[in-house]
Amino acid sequence: MELEDANYRYYVLDDPSLTDIEFDRRMRELSQLELNDPELKNPNSPTNKVGGAVADRFSSIQHLQAMLSLGNAFSVEELRAFVNRVCRRLLDAGLVKTTSTKDTLFDDLTTELEFVAEPKLDGLAVNILYRDGVFESAATRGDGVSGEDISQNVKTIRAVPMKLKGAAPEYIEVRGEVFLSHDGFAKLNSMQLSLGDKVFVNPRNAAAGSLRQLDSAVTASRPLDIYFYGVGAHSDDFTFISQHDLLGKFRDFGLRVSPLVKQVKGFGGLQAYYQELALLRAKLKHDIDGVVYKVNLISQQQALGYVARAPRWAVAHKFPAQEERTKVLGIDVQVGRTGAITPVARLTPVFVGGVTVSNVTLHNRDEIERLDVRVGDEVIVRRAGDVIPQIVKVAPRLKSQNLMPFKFPECCPDCGSPLHFDGQLVIIRCTGNLVCGAQQKERIKHFASRRAMDIEGLGDKVVEQLLVAQLIVDIADLYTLDVDSLKVLERFAEKSAQNLIVAISESRNTTFARLIYALGIMHVGEVTARQFSLEFTSIKDIQAASIEELIAIDDVGLVVAESIYEFFALPANNKVVSRLLGAGVTWPVTEISESVQRTLPLVGEVVVVTGALSKMARSEAQQLLRDLGAKVTGSVSKKTTRVIVGDAPGSKATKAQQLGIPILSESEFSDWLKQKQAG
Repeated sequence: MELEDANYRYYVLDDPSLTDIEFDRRMRELSQLELNDPELKNPNSPTNKVGGAVADRFSSIQHLQAMLSLGNAFSVEELRAFVNRVCRRLLDAGLVKTTSTKDTLFDDLTTELEFVAEPKLDGLAVNILYRDGVFESAATRGDGVSGEDISQNVKTIRAVPMKLKGAAPEYIEVRGEVFLSHDGFAKLNSMQLSLGDKVFVNPRNAAAGSLRQLDSAVTASRPLDIYFYGVGAHSDDFTFISQHDLLGKFRDFGLRVSPLVKQVKGFGGLQAYYQELALLRAKLKHDIDGVVYKVNLISQQQALGYVARAPRWAVAHKFPAQEERTKVLGIDVQVGRTGAITPVARLTPVFVGGVTVSNVTLHNRDEIERLDVRVGDEVIVRRAGDVIPQIVKVAPRLKSQNLMPFKFPECCPDCGSPLHFDGQLVIIRCTGNLVCGAQQKERIKHFASRRAMDIEGLGDKVVEQLLVAQLIVDIADLYTLDVDSLKVLERFAEKSAQNLIVAISESRNTTFARLIYALGIMHVGEVTARQFSLEFTSIKDIQAASIEELIAIDDVGLVVAESIYEFFALPANNKVVSRLLGAGVTWPVTEISESVQRTLPLVGEVVVVTGALSKMARSEAQQLLRDLGAKVTGSVSKKTTRVIVGDAPGSKATKAQQLGIPILSESEFSDWLKQKQAG
């Protein structure tokens, strides 16, 4: 009972009564108790959630009441049409009254009409039957009349109670959606890879595949979750007057309901809810593909009735599709600033995830081979939230198509230099380095970027014009430009040329960390550049450092150390750096005495900042921490003393939790800083 209550408080009330460690300890105690005294174990014991029953195949279960589908609305016009149909039928049934004129009839009616709005989860629908409050069976939707018996697998889901709380009806069918969170999906695919098994395409497929395992122990090992949203057949001793009332009773039973469910009024309320969830969508911990609206009052639902296989009183308002099918028109290769050769698929433009996608990166040769994508293939493109579009699957191709596998070039498409395959990093690189025009273009763009030298006005097109006109060859040439040379370029007048020259000139005064980052050394990001700026005060010091000395720096491993060593071992690179310094690129060398350092309030703290902060940019928070004496790193380790989290913190917060490292929200971070500064 204690464990079931802990599950209820964790999943339904969002108010845990036991820590994860305490829960696991209690579970082990119960397991040992049942092992010692088997007669005490009952079918509804929480220990049954570990799985273990293996089925030969899935039998069929007939639903007591059919599981219907929902009609869809893909636009505001289709949603308005749905609301108008509801108003017309309720008016004809005498369940709503109005004194409005014909012209304003539906607008007035829809202002008062009550709906329950909820997220449309992207998972697998299940129907669970409880008798006298005890779990009896669970089935998939199937054909709506009957589905597969997945009872043993559903029992393993921690959020599914084996016994309903309180006074339960004689029998009741409850409907819910089983899904995987983003973190759960990532962990599952990581586990699949470690076992050498095939990874899942998306969370929905993973949830469906997990529920259809013949061995329930496999299902139990997967982090499945569930929200309940509807009811099927039930005995007469269960009554409710509205959809909102039903969900409240579900919570009382210990059935988990989405916290995003909301009661709204009218067409305007539906639209506002849709926009609210559209903005939240990218920040949610699980996938949704739209919202569902249901007329709230059960008396009105009954009057509206059903059409074919869907209720007239509900509709799904879909978000723009996150997966679409399109065709591969070609596969090109692009050269990055470090020489990495990246294949890119050119597609028939397709609208997916709210944007039109015509190009998708294929990352590397291994990814092409894994997907076996070929020119002419039909492919499934996915884009969720702000995630970069990706090809997740190649549609079955006909034998008659005779499509040829893609073959990587042997030479750089820009400079013709031989390509080198780095087996360890699964990357193919151009060996042209500074003679490769494509690398130079990307290097110059990186050098001028906001977080590097921050040269305003030096965008992609301007860099390309400068290279084509042969006004520059490398990054050092930027400081040789003048107004007259720029005026020969397209769209450059006196004023715009002067502005760019001023921006280039102002970039000469920078910081050592920015300059190191701006050089575009492979594997050296902003955090690593910052670490180097704390250890060295000049380029000469870095040039003279051995690999062993570089590795000794915090957060610098062998791969990074070798990359930096090899960069400065090339005479051509050193020549460019010398020209930069000769052009007046400089930075302040600040020396803080040991006595002053010891007085800084955050000395000894090793902090990681992750997620999006609302009151300041993450880079500002990191700089503030450094100014107060803290060491800021980009990854969580045993040395980390604190992790600051904003919205959508990701795996760093999870790792911190696993290591028992204190985690601070943005408000807690602010309070902590005030406390440290004050005292």
